[in-house]
Amino acid sequence: MTRTIIRAGRLIDGSGAPPLIDPVVVLDGSRIAAVFQGAVPENWDGAAGASVLEYPDATLLPGLIDCHVHLNLPGDGTPFPLAVEEPDGVLVAISVRNAQTALAAGITTLRDCGGRGATTFDVRRAIDRGYVSGPRLVLCGQPITITGGHCWYFGGEADGVDALRHKVRELAKMGADFIKVMGTGGGTPGTMSWQPSFSREELDVLAQEAHSLLRKVSIHCLCGEALLLAAAVGADHIEHAWFITDEAGNQRYMPEAVDALARSGARVSATLAVGYHSIKALAALERRSPDEQAALDRWRSMMDDNLSHFNAQVKAGVQFVAGTDAGWGHTPYTAVVDEMELMHQGGLSSMEAIVAATSRAASALAIDGDLGLVREGMVANLIAVAGNPLDDLRNLEKVQLVMKNGTLVSDRA
Repeated sequence: MTRTIIRAGRLIDGSGAPPLIDPVVVLDGSRIAAVFQGAVPENWDGAAGASVLEYPDATLLPGLIDCHVHLNLPGDGTPFPLAVEEPDGVLVAISVRNAQTALAAGITTLRDCGGRGATTFDVRRAIDRGYVSGPRLVLCGQPITITGGHCWYFGGEADGVDALRHKVRELAKMGADFIKVMGTGGGTPGTMSWQPSFSREELDVLAQEAHSLLRKVSIHCLCGEALLLAAAVGADHIEHAWFITDEAGNQRYMPEAVDALARSGARVSATLAVGYHSIKALAALERRSPDEQAALDRWRSMMDDNLSHFNAQVKAGVQFVAGTDAGWGHTPYTAVVDEMELMHQGGLSSMEAIVAATSRAASALAIDGDLGLVREGMVANLIAVAGNPLDDLRNLEKVQLVMKNGTLVSDRA
C-alpha cells in the first residue's frame, strides 16, 4: 500500500465543523489513515516512507458530489429529442467525456438520474475496470415513466402496478443503485409538468417493490400534487420540488406539500443550476427570436420563484443536497459550484452548501460509509482549492488537487 501525506492551509472535512488549520492528512492506499493538526505525532509510525503533497495556501475538502446529472446528454443546448437520436455507442462516448469533465473539476461522485438502456452501466464498468477515468457513479439506469412520459426515449416506460413491479425488478437486475420515477412530465415535448403522472396505487407498489429490494426511490416532481404523493408513498429523494400549475410555467407554492416533504425526511435536489444556465445562454444571444425571448422571460420568472420557494422550504426544514441536472439544456458538468452558490443565495450558509455537496449528499446516496467526509477510514476522494470557500464559494472552482480512491487525478499546485 502506498502512503501519502497531504498538508494544506486548512481542512473543511464535510461535517459542518469549523475548519481545521494546518491539517495533515495521511493516506494508506485508497483510504485515509489519520488526520492531524500541524504535524504527524513523533510516536505515530504510520507515515513512514510516505510521499508528501503540499498545498500551503489551499483548502482541503472531500471530493464534491453532484446528485443529479444525465451523462447521456451533452449540456450544450441541444434539444432533448435531437440529443437522444444518437446511437447507444455515441451516448456512451458522450457520457465518458462528461464524466471526465466533472472529475477534472473536483466532482468525484456523480449520481446519474436517467440514461438510455444500459449505457450508463457500461460507462461505470469501463471506469471501474480502469479503461477510462471518471468519478464514482451512482446509477438508476432508465428512469421509469408512463408511456410517452418524460424521458420516454430512455426506455423506461411502464404503466400499471404489474408493469411497474416488473420494471423495478428489471432495473435492480441490471445493477441500478436506486429507482428513479418521473412523477410528472417535464422538458420532453408533449408531457405535462403541472400534474402527476402516476396514481397513488402505482407509486405505492413501485416504492414497496424498490424498498423490498433495498433500493431507494427518487421521484421527479414539478408540481405540488406530485410532491404530496411522493411524501405519502415514502420517497427517499425528490428531484426539483417545483410547483408548476400550468403549461405557461406559472407556479404556486403549496405549504401543505412542503410540510409533508419536511416531515418525510426525503432529501431534495433543487437543480437551480438548470435555470441559471438557461438564462445565461438565452441572455447571451445578440438577437433573440420571439420564441427565444419568451423562453428567457419564462426562465427568469421561474428562477425568481424557485429561489423564493427554496428559501421557504429551507425554513420549513426540508433537507437539500447539491444536484444540477447537468447535461439537460445548457447545464455543464462543472455546474455544482453554481448550484452551491444559488443554494447560498436561497438561504444556506456557505458551510451548509458545502455539506450539501459532501456529507449530506453521501448520506442521501447511501455511500456515507465511504465518502463525504475527510476522516480516518474514509475513502480518499479529496480536492484542494485555492483560498477559502467559506469566504467565497467560487474558490471551489480553483482546483489544485483532485484525488480519487487515493490516486492522484490532477495536481495543479
